[in-house]
Amino acid sequence: MFRAVTLATLLSGIAAAPLLAADPAKPASPAAPAPPATATAAPAAVAIVIPANITAPQRALIRLEILLDRAHFSPGVIDGKPGANLKLAMSSYAAANGLPADATPAAVTDTLVAADAEMTVTRYTLAAADVAGPFVEHLPTDMTELAKLDSPAFSGPVEAIAERFHMDEDLLKDLNPGADFTKVGTEITVAAVGKTKLASAVTKIEVDKTAQAVKAFGADGKLLAVYPATVGSQERPAPDGTYKVRTVATKATYTYDPKRLTFGDPGKGKLTIKAGPNNPVGTTWIALTKPTYGIHGSPDPRLIGKRASHGCVRLTNWDIEQLAAAVKAGAEVVFTGAEVRAKT
Repeated sequence: MFRAVTLATLLSGIAAAPLLAADPAKPASPAAPAPPATATAAPAAVAIVIPANITAPQRALIRLEILLDRAHFSPGVIDGKPGANLKLAMSSYAAANGLPADATPAAVTDTLVAADAEMTVTRYTLAAADVAGPFVEHLPTDMTELAKLDSPAFSGPVEAIAERFHMDEDLLKDLNPGADFTKVGTEITVAAVGKTKLASAVTKIEVDKTAQAVKAFGADGKLLAVYPATVGSQERPAPDGTYKVRTVATKATYTYDPKRLTFGDPGKGKLTIKAGPNNPVGTTWIALTKPTYGIHGSPDPRLIGKRASHGCVRLTNWDIEQLAAAVKAGAEVVFTGAEVRAKT
C-alpha cells in the first residue's frame, strides 16, 4: 500500500528546484514486479523524515535518478551515486531535449521537473506477498547447483523490494534504518518509479557497443528510451550489423549447451536453469535472428555496464521487462560501435 508524501528534504540538494506536489495514492498488487496503479483520490500529505546519513548531494542524485528513470532515460540501479550509467542517462536526456552536452545535474533536473512535477519518493506498506517468497537465501554460483533449483529466486524481501522499485539494496536499507523487511505492515520509503510502459511500440533497437547503451525507437523514428547496458567484451564481442527480434520470452530459462557456446566448462554437459530473477539471463530474453545471441536481464543490476558479458546484451531486469513489453518479433536490431573495457 502506498501513501502520499511531501519531501522537501530530498529536494534540498538542488538550488532553486521547485517543491513537488504530493503523489496521489498508489495502491498496487504487492507481488513484484507489477507497477503501482494510480488512484483517483489523494489523502492528506504526510511528511517523511530522510535519515541524516543521506547527505544533501546524495539526495539530489537520488531525485535526479528517479526523474530520469520515469522519463525512460534509465540510470540503471537507483543508488544516489555518480557514475557512468547516470552520466549516460543525463547526456542522452540532454541531447534529446535540446540541452547542452555538458548540462549540469541541476539543469537536467530543472528540465525534468518542468515535465514531471510528481513526488520522487513515496511510502509503501509491506504486504503478505512481499515477504512470503519463495526465497533462496544463499544462491549457488555453480551452474550445476543452480540447475537443481526450482527457481533462482530472490535472496529475500530486501532484494525483491529493491528490484521492484529499481533501487540499490543498500540505499533501500539506508532510507529505512531499523525497518523489518520481513514483517507484513512495515512502512518503508521507496523510489516513486511510476509508470513503466513506453509511449508506443518499439520498431527499432540500437545497441551502441562504444557507449554501452541500448536505445529504443518507435515507428516514426522517435527515441522512446535509453538504457545502460553490458555489451559483449573485448574477448567475446557482440555481433556487428543488423538483425531482427526473433522472439520474446518473459519467463526466461537459461540453457548452457557446450556444443553451441564457447564459454564455461564443457565437462558439465548441457544444463537448463529454470526461470527466476536470479537466472543468468535475468527475467526476460529477447532472442535475435543471430543464433545464441539476445538482449536479456541480469541477476545483479549493480554490475550493468561494469562487467563484461559473453557477447550478448545485458540490462537490468526492470529495463529489459519494459523493453520486452513494447517490442515484437520482426523489430530491427542494429549493432554499432566497438567493445570497450568495463566502466566504473
